[in-house]
Amino acid sequence: MTREQRKSVALELFKRFDTGSDFLELFDDHATAYFPKWGVANGKSEISRMFGEISVLFTEFRHFPEYTNFVVEDDLVVAEGITYGTTADGTPWRPGLTHAGRFVDIMEIRDHKIHRLFTYVDPDFAGADTTRYPWLAADDA
Repeated sequence: MTREQRKSVALELFKRFDTGSDFLELFDDHATAYFPKWGVANGKSEISRMFGEISVLFTEFRHFPEYTNFVVEDDLVVAEGITYGTTADGTPWRPGLTHAGRFVDIMEIRDHKIHRLFTYVDPDFAGADTTRYPWLAADDA
């Protein structure tokens, strides 16, 4: 695969995730995925369960692919980007306006399939964890 082909698989993942389309077909049957506070999912079945459990946290979720930085080296694809959306309790987030929305995805893509997807993001999109991070409450004031 070329660098551009690997990048296009990553972009297709973001597009399908944002539109609610089937993104699992982009994964290898034996892929692994990680999301903070959830852990590591092994295989498509666990990956489906993981994203199903995570998706209930949001009513809206979108990536900004035009503002995503990509580093592609061999099978490794690193995507640094931003998202916006609304949490299930109605709290909106958007980089530049709230603390949330910045992420890094590290993927291994071979044979047009994602073999590994590790997402690094603060899962507190609503900024509700003010007990441990009191400056979040100060941001609301």
